[in-house]
Amino acid sequence: MTSLPNKKGRFGPYGGRYVPETLMSALVELEAAYLSSKENPKFKRELANALKNYVGRPTPLYFAKRLTEALRGPKIYLKREDLCHTGAHKINNTMGQVLLTRQMGKKRVIAETGAGQHGVAVATVAAKFNLECKIYMGEVDKTRQKPNVTRMEHLGAEVVGVSEGSKTLKDAINAAMRDWTTNVANTHYILGSVLGPHPYPMMIRDFQSVIGLEAHQQILKAEGRLPDCLIACVGGGSNAIGLFHPFLSNKSIRMIGVEAGGMGIASGKHAARMATGSIGVLHGTMTTLLQDPHGQIQETHSVSAGLDYAAIGPEHSYYRDKKRIEYSHATDEAALRAFRLLARTEGILPALESSHAIAYLMEIASSFDSRQIVILNLSGRGDKDIDQITSEEVLD
Repeated sequence: MTSLPNKKGRFGPYGGRYVPETLMSALVELEAAYLSSKENPKFKRELANALKNYVGRPTPLYFAKRLTEALRGPKIYLKREDLCHTGAHKINNTMGQVLLTRQMGKKRVIAETGAGQHGVAVATVAAKFNLECKIYMGEVDKTRQKPNVTRMEHLGAEVVGVSEGSKTLKDAINAAMRDWTTNVANTHYILGSVLGPHPYPMMIRDFQSVIGLEAHQQILKAEGRLPDCLIACVGGGSNAIGLFHPFLSNKSIRMIGVEAGGMGIASGKHAARMATGSIGVLHGTMTTLLQDPHGQIQETHSVSAGLDYAAIGPEHSYYRDKKRIEYSHATDEAALRAFRLLARTEGILPALESSHAIAYLMEIASSFDSRQIVILNLSGRGDKDIDQITSEEVLD
């Protein structure tokens, strides 16, 4: 593990707090609540109990035998975050944040969501702890993620469609931050990824690091050694940094984050920030993002709603610069092929987000030998994407 960020919330030049003065007191309050709780035995016990008995942790580390045979490369293990309650890794973070919300005495939570999995996770913990809940979601994402919209509504959340801008995740975050600015006294914003102003990138990383901590123990038990490579998809980047972080000190382990290549980099219709992005500020943090020469945020594209965002978490930008984590991308078409491959070799429907990581593993599998071990983070399940995938007409 690392000691980053520093006290100012910086990962090298990245991170920080770029927010209206109205929100500064809420961020200071949140940071104090988190720092006092993270080592508090009572808080740790309550969170551990909720993760075990409600979320369903630890999730399995599954040897994907038929996928391994199909790709003829390394031995492939899947970290099964798709088996968490609600179907994705998002609830690891929302459970931690809802406990902090109660500690701060706030009765209302808001959130943004793209693929809908974070929204479902927030609605779930809000129902469990009897909190008022409002979820902001771009109209484009509401259309392509209808099953998750229905789930959120059944859980008692108000789902608000956002029709400004590209009508996707960026615009949902804008709307949520406007709400938070207006209602900061009684509301906590449960941000969904390692984005936003400090302390969110640090705090969410820590809540998601349970993924890598479990995987570290599980692979030692299964194989008697650590893996050669870790792979995860990267939107904001919480599932990836959650897997990577506990392994960072071991320099021999290769780590690869896979972004959304959309229709290809040359098309301009993608969300591959590391491929063509530059340093800027979005939603309260300095990081790598897609912007034009005048600093205007560019529209992004991905078949996967959860990867369709113009910025990446600041810690990812830091490790890219340090050459500790590699970043690549997979196209929509490759992700859809990967979805089908995992479904038909292992009987697992992966989320389209996770399918990007599988797609990149398919591309590089031949560079490994059969003695090497890869852990791929299966960040969520694909039930939510069935209508989207069917509309793409990729099924035989």
